[in-house]
Amino acid sequence: MIKRLGLAGLTLTLLTGGAFADTQQTIAFWNGNKTQVRQVYERKLLDAVLNATVKAHGPFAVSENTETLTNREESDVFTDQNTDVFVTVAGNPKLRNKDKIVVAQPLMKGLLGHRLLIVRKQDLPRFDNIQTEAAFKQLSIGIPDGWADAELFRHNGYNVVEGGTFDEIFDLLAAKKFDYVALGANEIEQAFESRAEKYEMFSIEPTTLLYYPFALVFYVNPEKPALAERLREGLEAVEQSGEAQRLFDEATGNLIERLNLTDRKVFHLQNPMLPETLQKYRSPLLNEPD
Repeated sequence: MIKRLGLAGLTLTLLTGGAFADTQQTIAFWNGNKTQVRQVYERKLLDAVLNATVKAHGPFAVSENTETLTNREESDVFTDQNTDVFVTVAGNPKLRNKDKIVVAQPLMKGLLGHRLLIVRKQDLPRFDNIQTEAAFKQLSIGIPDGWADAELFRHNGYNVVEGGTFDEIFDLLAAKKFDYVALGANEIEQAFESRAEKYEMFSIEPTTLLYYPFALVFYVNPEKPALAERLREGLEAVEQSGEAQRLFDEATGNLIERLNLTDRKVFHLQNPMLPETLQKYRSPLLNEPD
């Protein structure tokens, strides 16, 4: 039986029942600091992974916290926030020097690394005319403070303007503090509709794709190795059963065709943050050089 209880910034999802209901494992899942479309997908994926392992590991309850955390709070998400697991990009610099267990099995097919642009409508011809990486690097990208992308873009020689929150970034774009904002293809439409469209001066740029290997993975509390192993087993199970593909299709629909991902000029970036276990990771969605 599934029960959902909602509080301000906190959702509690309880999955109960079965022979072991009184010995179920309670898992604290932080699912904040991201768009709603990612929150929904990552929560459903976690539920599917845990459900796939009930026979081997027993029943569970998921306590889901969707509150926004500061950069410092996120870096201490295991020690101060009492979190058991959350989803983030592999190599997240906020937790670089923190103890954690990384379940190095990429989620959502690397779609977050397929970056599309939100620009001022008046600049659309400018972006359409750019054909070389050198010319593109003369433009400036705005990145909210603390996002892992800032380090990545600087490593690739891009002109980065870092500052403000995600909610403030479009005020800065409107004020011409930089030339564009780049967001994952899986979340750009929702971000545009909820934050950028109201300005009436922005558009999703239709010709350009920035690509870099950017895997979402489970980060697990270092004191919960059994949970990490359960997630590894569950991810393999949902891949084999087709449930992972079903959840991906449910979350994205015809996104690849709708956003014309396969017929854009592509600028390839390196990702220096990838841990050693994922250095050779490549998204299966687009053909790209090794």
